[in-house]
Formats: sequence, C-alpha cells, structure tokens
Amino acid sequence: MLRDVIISRAIIESYFKDLLNNLELDVAIVGAGPSGMVAAYYLAKGGAKVAIFEKKLSIGGGIWGGAMGFNKIVVQEEAKEILDEFGIRYEKFEEGYYVADAIEVATTIASKVVKAGVKIFNMIEVEDLVVKNNRVSGIVINWTPIHMTGLHVDPLTVEAKYVIDSTGHGAQITQFLLKRGLIERIPGEGPMWADQGEKLTVENTREVYPGLYVTGMAANAVSGAPRMGPIFGGMFLSGRKAAQEILSKL
Repeated sequence: MLRDVIISRAIIESYFKDLLNNLELDVAIVGAGPSGMVAAYYLAKGGAKVAIFEKKLSIGGGIWGGAMGFNKIVVQEEAKEILDEFGIRYEKFEEGYYVADAIEVATTIASKVVKAGVKIFNMIEVEDLVVKNNRVSGIVINWTPIHMTGLHVDPLTVEAKYVIDSTGHGAQITQFLLKRGLIERIPGEGPMWADQGEKLTVENTREVYPGLYVTGMAANAVSGAPRMGPIFGGMFLSGRKAAQEILSKL
C-alpha cells in the first residue's frame, strides 16, 4: 500500500540533498533562458559545477512562444552548429536562415542541460548578489512565492566563483550592482534591429564586474545594444562564449 508520508519524505529529502550539494558552485547562472541554459551545458561539459536558478515555474525563457505565439524560431548560419550539437532538427528556409520548432528547442536543450549534470532550481528568485573585496562571489536566493506575496522573509546565500546574469531584457542581476553604485549605468536595450542585435549580443557577452558575466539580452541591455526578436542564434553563441571564457579562468 502506498503511504503518502513516504512520498512526501522522498521529495523533501531528495530536493534538500540537491540544494545542499549546490550551495557552493563554480558558476551560478540566473535565468533558465536560451543563453543561460546553453552556457550551463558547455560549462558542465567542461567539468564545472554549475546550477541554474529560475524564478518562474517554467524554464526556457522566450523560446516557447516563438514570435507572436507562432511557435517557430529562426537560427542563422553561424549558430547552426549549436543546434547540431544538441541534436535539434531544423529546416533551411533560405540561404543562411534555418527554422526550428520552438517546443523541440526548449525541451531538448533543457533535457541535455540536466543530463550534462546541471541542477535547475525553478521557483527560486535571486534577490541580491554577494560581493566581497570588490568581486561578485555568490547569489542571495528566496522562494518566488515569498516575493510574490510581499512577505518579509530573510533569504539564503549560495557561494559561486562566477555568476552569470542571463535574466534577459531587464538584466535584473546586474541591476543590483547599479543600485549600490558599483557600476555607473545600464542604458537598457535599443529598438529592434536583428542584424546588429545578433552580432552585438555575442560581442557584449563579457565580465561586466569581477565575477559577474552577462549573456543574451542582458548583455545587450547592459550595453545599450538593439533587441533582435525571434532569432536565437545570438543567444546560443552568447551562452557558449561565456562558458568558454569562464572555463579558461577556473
């Protein structure tokens, strides 16, 4: 006979084992969108201990809806090799343009990331950064429902050698540094321009403060570069670039 309490115990003990095991990380990634998940994949494949913290219930960022709810995405020639790496199917639309199913992209990347050894903690919001000796050295976490209900409950901390801000358009993690005067400004993203937005999201992927990297749309928001819409190659290349740079420093 199935016992309800054993089901509860199995979930609680297993979850807290994962949480305890990820309180000290090589890399803490905030945001389980395309650039964050791709960064996590390459980091884990490179031997780093990495976890992703996502404030929403679902992961995948803006992939799911494609464009205007039409669940297809476009990837350019330069990033097609990353689709191949993940085993994601696509069709050539025109020279240099490839179309993939948004649902397959989101689910396949998520599965590959988890199987690479990355732990994804959803429904956990990062509410601050740990900064010591002028270097980001961790994140401050709390349950998303606590923030949603406005309860005053103190958080917990996770130590990390590097933190990646993959929170998208708002660059929410880098905003904590701005709030405390540790960086001068965050201009925010510019208007839509796919060609430049895609190029610059890779160029702008960098360490913006010791210990803190920005990827994807967060990279463009921090640099004032354009948004790019439903073409995702830049996101994938941005995540890979951040992973490669961090692995070279660990």
